[in-house]
Amino acid sequence: MPAAPGGPRLLLRRLREAMAEPVSAQARLDRIVTLIAANVIAEVCSVYVLRDDNILELFATEGLNREAVHLTRMRSDEGLVGLIAKTAEPLSLSDAQSHPAFSYRPETGEEVYHAFLGVPLLRAGNTLGVLVVQNRTYRVYSEEEIEALQTTAMVLSEMIASGEMQALAPGTGSAVRRPVSQRGVALADGIGLGHVVLHEPRIVVKTLIAENVEREVERLEWAIGEVRSAIDDLVERGDGIGTGESREVLETVRMFAHDKGWLRRMREAVHSGLTAEAAVERVQSDNRARMMRQSDPYLRDRLHDLDDLANRLLRTLIGHEAVGAVGALPENAILVARSMGPAALLDYDRTTLRGVVLEEGGPTSHIAIVARALGIPAVGEIANATALCDSGDAIIVDGASGEIQVRPGPEIEAAYAEMVRVRARRQEQYRALRDLPAVTRDGVAIGLQLNAGLLIDLAHLHDSGADGIGLFRTELQFMVAQRMPSAAEQQALYEAVFAATGDRPVTIRTLDIGGDKILPYMPALEEENPALGWRAIRIGLDRPALLRVQLRALLRAAGGRPLKIMFPMVATVDEFVRARAIVDREKAHLRRHGHPLPSECRLGVMVEVPSLLFEIDEIAREADFLSVGSNDLMQFLFAVDRENRRVANRFDPLSVPALRAFRSIAQRATAAGCPVTICGEIGGRPLEAMALIGIGFRHLSMSPAAIGPVKAMVLGLDAGAVTALIDAELDAGGGGASLRPRLAAFAKAQGVPI
Repeated sequence: MPAAPGGPRLLLRRLREAMAEPVSAQARLDRIVTLIAANVIAEVCSVYVLRDDNILELFATEGLNREAVHLTRMRSDEGLVGLIAKTAEPLSLSDAQSHPAFSYRPETGEEVYHAFLGVPLLRAGNTLGVLVVQNRTYRVYSEEEIEALQTTAMVLSEMIASGEMQALAPGTGSAVRRPVSQRGVALADGIGLGHVVLHEPRIVVKTLIAENVEREVERLEWAIGEVRSAIDDLVERGDGIGTGESREVLETVRMFAHDKGWLRRMREAVHSGLTAEAAVERVQSDNRARMMRQSDPYLRDRLHDLDDLANRLLRTLIGHEAVGAVGALPENAILVARSMGPAALLDYDRTTLRGVVLEEGGPTSHIAIVARALGIPAVGEIANATALCDSGDAIIVDGASGEIQVRPGPEIEAAYAEMVRVRARRQEQYRALRDLPAVTRDGVAIGLQLNAGLLIDLAHLHDSGADGIGLFRTELQFMVAQRMPSAAEQQALYEAVFAATGDRPVTIRTLDIGGDKILPYMPALEEENPALGWRAIRIGLDRPALLRVQLRALLRAAGGRPLKIMFPMVATVDEFVRARAIVDREKAHLRRHGHPLPSECRLGVMVEVPSLLFEIDEIAREADFLSVGSNDLMQFLFAVDRENRRVANRFDPLSVPALRAFRSIAQRATAAGCPVTICGEIGGRPLEAMALIGIGFRHLSMSPAAIGPVKAMVLGLDAGAVTALIDAELDAGGGGASLRPRLAAFAKAQGVPI
């Protein structure tokens, strides 16, 4: 099958002319298969489109029986065409009928053809159909011929993606528009119905076919050089990278940028007649298709690195940097992103934001915590999320089950709309409990407080009936600002917090930055293990001016009223003593200058570093109160990175070692007369909250949406009974097993709503 004069470049030019003709979609497609067959000197050229019901349908053919068009259909795993669709790989055979996957369709008349070449129609790694050429002779197709057909397939893929072919098969759509259901990990409860907004919109390649191939080759070589140079500079400088993990990612991207096979495939695509941008996209779509089908998680993760590199090349070629859609959002927006930091989420208009979908991010990540604080349904660990959907697609986010529905059918939409109505009725029931005291059936009073970090959160204080703010995260003010907030700006925020809370207590946590919470205006610090590195109170003690400014703003804002300050990431009693000395120094300064001081100033410690478990008695004597940060405590206790999806859910907070640690803190703090609260995320889940009450905690702080469900649990609970159950299990020794099944069975038997 030697190529006709002009080869693929001539074919692409003729395809461009055919695409511009004012004819029907079927006439255009018939013309295209005729052009392809003539150009590659094939006796058959056929296009199969993968429909939204997962059926491959013959949409056009030159050489086979024309009456078979729209009649020949097969499952997506049937025959040679189905094999290509499934594997997303080209298939070249000298005798197709001898292949075990061959499926004979008598209506097509293809039994006289032996040589077979099929390539997938790919877009963003997703299979949209299959392009096939056939010949009567027994022959082997060359690599150049396969490459030429793959280039042609890209043009057809864009035609399918445009929706033009949908009219050819009434009642069905192409696979690019088919409904997709995928399960990830629940990050923030709630159900969001809306339309996709990509956090980093994909770069759309509008010009596929080159006018001047030599010029496109020059542009590609220039862009490759620019990207290589930029990555080299980033790696060598070491600034702006952030962490050791980020450096490793850049090193991997740099390795790919010098990969000869990747560069050769792009150059071949340009030489076949594509623009430089189209060549990058075509090769990346092929890479994505292969890597999405890998079973090795390491290889699948490398897809992100290749995506990053391809996007850098496209941005260089098109001439602009990636710009997120931060700012105004359409009504009922659902953000879809590969990953996102809490500051990026806070940049969006929350009045129209209905949900968040991430490829990365676990339940204890800071983005999840912020989403829960804002009451935004969120789902993480959705593989390939950014390629599953396009901007504007209808989408449903189920933050309870961790599922998403992209382009859902009417039945799915109706079912979720009813779920939203049911949840609304349940929220009404919780609101009816708002003014009831949280007291168990056997008379144990439980304090329920809110976790907050923004002024918008404080509106929930009255709506939820919470007793106060158990944790106010001050770092969010710093993370959303473009520069370090001044003392006056900090003071204004804290005054607004105190005004909003009235006479209800509020516990202010000092700045907890570092780790994954990087301020945009501070130089990034490269650390191999940032969660264990220079963060929180460690920064405050090493850079006391930063801590002193915040403490002075707090003391001035609270003049005349009680103030509770909590220090995060304290690892030893000595660190707390040093922090307390800074507070005393600031109080003395304000007193000398005649500023009113708080009527009472209580200083506490966040228990989240395991070393404090061995100094609980001492820290309980020194501090005025304790608050357990269960997210970090679990992370450090089990040596599990909570941002690493491979291990984040490996250990259960209701396991024996975790509950023993929590019980020890509660019992020994109570014995020392030191109030203790749980302010980690487990306090907001009814089953976990039930266990915490059972081991001695009487104060829980949680997201606003959790107050109602936890209060309902408290009102139905016999605290003494659950204490007896847990004590028996922990004292008997369970080999590290989880008590979750036993506690769930207890709640069901006792009629406790969880």
